[in-house]
Amino acid sequence: MHHHGYLWTGAKERFDQEALRRPPYPEPPPAGSKPELIQRYREVAAEFPTVDLPPLETAYWLIKPRSLVRGTWDGAKEAAAWLGNQLAECAPRFASERDRDTTHLIMLVSSATELLDSGADVSLGFYLERPSYLSLAVVTCSPNRSRHELACPVR
Repeated sequence: MHHHGYLWTGAKERFDQEALRRPPYPEPPPAGSKPELIQRYREVAAEFPTVDLPPLETAYWLIKPRSLVRGTWDGAKEAAAWLGNQLAECAPRFASERDRDTTHLIMLVSSATELLDSGADVSLGFYLERPSYLSLAVVTCSPNRSRHELACPVR
């Protein structure tokens, strides 16, 4: 078991494009469906695996391009330390004063360590100075607990 780190920062409007953040249905629309529906399905099926937007289900980071992996660690503590470094670096830009609180951030990293050690994924999101959004994720790999069918993007 190992862990991959992902980071995305961008405009909140782009983050809100949920159709590109969820995988397409396993089956395409049935024959005779509206052309717009078929076209939209094709767009999402083509773009979801390659778009850099954070997926709604954290495990789906594993199907994204390997260039989006910000780090790989064998241990949960090392992965959580990366998460903590990202939080510390971005904290001055957090829109909420509560999110900038050092004690709160330490608790998040501690909790992340426990979750990762158990084989779970960790996903955090923060509003930054408007109108930006920060998404951080550490995904457990080989295998992923919730999506064991997803292959490792790096190894």
